[in-house]
Amino acid sequence: MIGISKLYCGSVESSDVLRYGRHSARLPSHMLQFSEDKKPVVVWNMTQRCNLRCVHCYAHAINADHAAELTTEEGKTLLDDLARFGCPVVLFSGGEPLLREDLVELADYAVQKGMRAVVSTNGTLITQDKARALKRVGLSYVGISLDGREPTNDRFRGSSGAFRAAVAGIRRAQEAGIKVGLRFTINRMNHEEVSPLFDFLEQMDIPRICFYHLVYAGRGSEMVREDLSRDQTRKVVDLIMDRTRDLYERGLPKEVLTVDNHADGPYVVLRMRRENHPRADEVLTLLKMNEGNNSGRGIGCVSWDGAVHADQFWRHVSFGNVRGRRFSDIWMDLSNPLMARLKRKKDYVKGRCATCAWLDVCAGNFRVRAEAVHGDVWAPDPACYLTDEEIGSA
Repeated sequence: MIGISKLYCGSVESSDVLRYGRHSARLPSHMLQFSEDKKPVVVWNMTQRCNLRCVHCYAHAINADHAAELTTEEGKTLLDDLARFGCPVVLFSGGEPLLREDLVELADYAVQKGMRAVVSTNGTLITQDKARALKRVGLSYVGISLDGREPTNDRFRGSSGAFRAAVAGIRRAQEAGIKVGLRFTINRMNHEEVSPLFDFLEQMDIPRICFYHLVYAGRGSEMVREDLSRDQTRKVVDLIMDRTRDLYERGLPKEVLTVDNHADGPYVVLRMRRENHPRADEVLTLLKMNEGNNSGRGIGCVSWDGAVHADQFWRHVSFGNVRGRRFSDIWMDLSNPLMARLKRKKDYVKGRCATCAWLDVCAGNFRVRAEAVHGDVWAPDPACYLTDEEIGSA
């Protein structure tokens, strides 16, 4: 994650991070990306079921029961291990996690074990009772996915009325006192919705939005041709920075992040240098603390059937299953060559990534995207939009 508001608008400074000691157990949630111990944030895709059929779904979610889902008790065993291992956050995702009747029970269990529980949802199934129950057990945050205004969103979600249902879910979560954020995946078919979503953020008084770059995985792998061009990506990131700064200048600060393309970090620094921004060097320091892509290190994934992945996009590669071994043991087992190399990915990237002056900031970006396009995990990430001149100018 690249915190545009934190870095560009100065809502977090390096002294803020250092004051907490950079350990994930001590850092507040909005600073976890700067942790140095990198105990993984774990995405638990607790079900493959979903009431929608989004064209960019990385999980190949379906509207049907999956017999192999971890049971409630198996889920609690997993959460016990994650807590002992020191995982700071469990993100309950899917499919659609609200289709699991034990979501509230499991979120409660995670919180009782000392972890932060967050939910990623399409928002359409958030009832008043469910929102109140999640608030009561101490849910930290709910991220609700939208793809733009109503016509665009419903086309992407494969369901007429999905936008209105999601907005109703947002309101119910807000009324229950749960922090709400938006999640938006950028591509050629909806990049013009970025500015309207900023308007929506302000109108709905939503404090946070994450803009996700497209990752070629799941059904999203069929959308490689729908990814933005390099010029389009630069324009969108500039727009996100412009709109974020506008909110701050008008006294309406929001937490704005970009996700899944760590080239955004160097791009922010380069723009700040062009603007003679006095905090450019400090932002570079913070980005080095962030350490770029953390698949297989600072973020991990457990699938509905217990399979362990480097992140939620690596579903074609499993390092083991929590039904047979503890997540913590699987995660630290370096006998698997890929797991060992992901822990030190900067030593193995090739091409322009290997010689890039920003390697300590980006860590080679997304390996799964490189594999999808080049057939080589260590090839350059095709979504890097920095020029050859820019990657030599750190």
